[in-house]
Amino acid sequence: MIVLTAITEEDLDATTHLDAVAHDAAGATALFVGTVRDHDPGADGEVTRLEYSAHPDAAETLRDLAAAVDAEDLRIAITHRIGALSVGEIAIVCAVSSAHRAEAFDIARALVEKVKAEVPIWKRQITVDGSTYWVGL
Repeated sequence: MIVLTAITEEDLDATTHLDAVAHDAAGATALFVGTVRDHDPGADGEVTRLEYSAHPDAAETLRDLAAAVDAEDLRIAITHRIGALSVGEIAIVCAVSSAHRAEAFDIARALVEKVKAEVPIWKRQITVDGSTYWVGL
């Protein structure tokens, strides 16, 4: 069951996602929290912030990807943030609960990888010297 999918400019909270997927039949919950880091292979220099932007269809694409991996005994909550984020801020949260840990881990990882590859979200990296680098265009 998909309990939460969103693209938002609001701060993300892992606990909200954990609470959303909690249920009595869940023996396992896998949580992924992606944060903004201070470096990237595509950037020359230290990254100070990211600016995420999304296509108007990004939320629908995110829902479709979650639906594609959904199964009867799962609960899925995934949100990606857009807007300006500083180093250390949360960019994506994915929580998946299931009866068994292997399934929770596998689905969470697969979904995060699909989001990175398929959801039309782009990021502009800003480095300490003011240079910018686009990723995902």
